[in-house]
Amino acid sequence: MKPILAITMGDPAGIGPEIVVRALSHESTYQKCRPIVTGDAKVMRKAVSLLGLDLQVNAVDEVKAAKFEYGTIDVYDLKCVDADSFEFGKVAAQCGNAAFVSIRKAIDLAMAEEVDGTVTAPLNKEALNLAGHHFDGHTEIYATFTHTKKYAMLLADEHLRVIHVSTHVPLRKACDLVKKARIIEVTELIDDACRQFGIENPRIGIAGLNPHSSDNGLFGDEEALEIIPAVAELAARGFNVSGPVPPDTLFAKAKCGQFDGCVAMYHDQGHIPFKVVGFNWNAETGKMDSVKGVNITLGLPIIRVSVDHGTAFDVAGKGIASEDAMMISIDYATKMAINRRNKK
Repeated sequence: MKPILAITMGDPAGIGPEIVVRALSHESTYQKCRPIVTGDAKVMRKAVSLLGLDLQVNAVDEVKAAKFEYGTIDVYDLKCVDADSFEFGKVAAQCGNAAFVSIRKAIDLAMAEEVDGTVTAPLNKEALNLAGHHFDGHTEIYATFTHTKKYAMLLADEHLRVIHVSTHVPLRKACDLVKKARIIEVTELIDDACRQFGIENPRIGIAGLNPHSSDNGLFGDEEALEIIPAVAELAARGFNVSGPVPPDTLFAKAKCGQFDGCVAMYHDQGHIPFKVVGFNWNAETGKMDSVKGVNITLGLPIIRVSVDHGTAFDVAGKGIASEDAMMISIDYATKMAINRRNKK
């Protein structure tokens, strides 16, 4: 049986509903999985109308009532938005709450094994907090409600796969979080993820923290004190690791296929090269040719894959948002769900 995926609506004032509808307008999506959207049926109907697509929305209150048929979008209807009052591109507490309850429902369904995996559309952190849900983002919500202590963010797009030692913390604190134990932990996670993607002996490149990986102590001592000992222990345990590799070299090599996975020391060190590769703007058309790349939370008891872009309030409601990343996210979640099923 094709895996069932719960796809969250995202913040309704952003591009989430649009990219979900576009992804579900492709017959190929239904050939690989059985998708059900968690969110608000009225919002999803509004997105279908906005895009001018010939699709029906089937509102349900349980997974077994879904049709899973191409041409019909099944929505686990949480009735969480006043569809007549919210505005595209505007931060609003009701939209932050709608995104949150959509995520909670997807998590609950996955934890109860009613769905085989989850895929998330973007939320707005300001709206989320205005609604009283004080989380830094999806990753922390998933960790909290799955009771997970050890987890990490993985970005994936073709040859480039990046995991982070730390994510949503101030840069000064990020330097303090570069510790041997954490580096080993996230390297184990990305090695396991690469194997789930079918890579038998993953080549993992571990970034330095400082310019030129400190040049033997000229620009800092984190490499000598934490990163090099971590690499040595991982190598002794049989992991195929290299490092610390200067960051400006590591990601260029990974893009060309010389590494199967990269360990970044902090959020922007990994996100910037990833988005430079995956986000491509066409100045002639005034549109994005591609917005690729996915975000996978590793270490969870359930599957969570997400687009790696934001709510794009500046283009929300204009019908021009690209579904590329959502399509890739669904593909990754499908592969991971099948892999987990085969291991049982």
